[in-house]
Amino acid sequence: MYLKKINLTNFRNYENQEILLNKGINIFYGDNAQGKTNIIEAIFLCSMGKSFRSKKDKELIKFNELSTTVKIEYEKQDRSGNIMAKIGEKKEFFINGVKQAKVSTLIGKINMVIFSPDDIEIIKEGPQKRRKFIDMMISSLKPNYIHLLNDYNRVLEQRNTYLKQIEKEKKSKSLLEILDEQLADLSYKIFEYRNQYIEKFAEIIQEMHDIITKENKNKENIKIKYISNAEDKNGFLNNLKKSQEIDLKRGYTSTGIHRDDFIIYINKKIVSIYGSQGQQRTTTLTLKLCELKIVTNEIGETPILLLDDFMSELDEKRRKSFLQNLKDSQVIITCTDNIDIQKENRKNFYVENGTVQESVK
Repeated sequence: MYLKKINLTNFRNYENQEILLNKGINIFYGDNAQGKTNIIEAIFLCSMGKSFRSKKDKELIKFNELSTTVKIEYEKQDRSGNIMAKIGEKKEFFINGVKQAKVSTLIGKINMVIFSPDDIEIIKEGPQKRRKFIDMMISSLKPNYIHLLNDYNRVLEQRNTYLKQIEKEKKSKSLLEILDEQLADLSYKIFEYRNQYIEKFAEIIQEMHDIITKENKNKENIKIKYISNAEDKNGFLNNLKKSQEIDLKRGYTSTGIHRDDFIIYINKKIVSIYGSQGQQRTTTLTLKLCELKIVTNEIGETPILLLDDFMSELDEKRRKSFLQNLKDSQVIITCTDNIDIQKENRKNFYVENGTVQESVK
């Protein structure tokens, strides 16, 4: 699939901008703080229904304006379409002109994989970043998964509230048993999804890592492992029962799928702890290549690849190794200086102060 056109109206620092994209590689270059990442953000908004940078929708509206509109036209193997996002007093989405009742209906319309400098936090930071990464990927492929996560978080919040009420108001523990049953059931369903996709990563992670590190003198053996405290409903339920007294004292649920993690090893050492800065960056890119291949296999066509501030995280060899292995993807790259890529199917755009101009450079 590929994007044909982007229209921005009062979005971030853009007043009124139309961008006609190439099917292949699209390079947006210019100084920092000129609006390059805003283009990536607009695509993400129409794909996932939210920003990847800000939790506040109002921040997407140009200063001194009341609303913003983003419209994206796309082409798939079997159909074309458009998605429009409107943010003002409320946030609304339209698919081919039809207003959507739920944001989740956007999922799967524009399939994309995004890589930004902050993604190194997936490796370096705690389990929450890694859960977010795998959950977002699964959600983009399986809309039902979003509902499972929402249901789990709702029941988890109910259980945490009720734990406090039992301690403070001496309420019966009978409702706790019902909530535990619900939580265990949802935990197992989420676990099945995560475990299935981590296994897909495990099958190809060495192959993808070899692509990025082929210039290295010493081969790196890489593995990924999913960490969960249970693997079936009874296991999750038993853990909740065992931790009940501790949870009552603490006032929150200390065990469950919301504490799961995955660990990546290079040469049998945990990358997040023992990996060098270079290894952590390379591993992040390996994860993204795996994601790209998995999504391609799932949907039967190549998703759009968004590379934000791509130059800053990789040396020249790794950049070339990465880009040379992109065959059918439409790629949208932001960088401070234009990239020398030996590919004919490309467009260059110079970005300055919220204005995009096609460049022959």
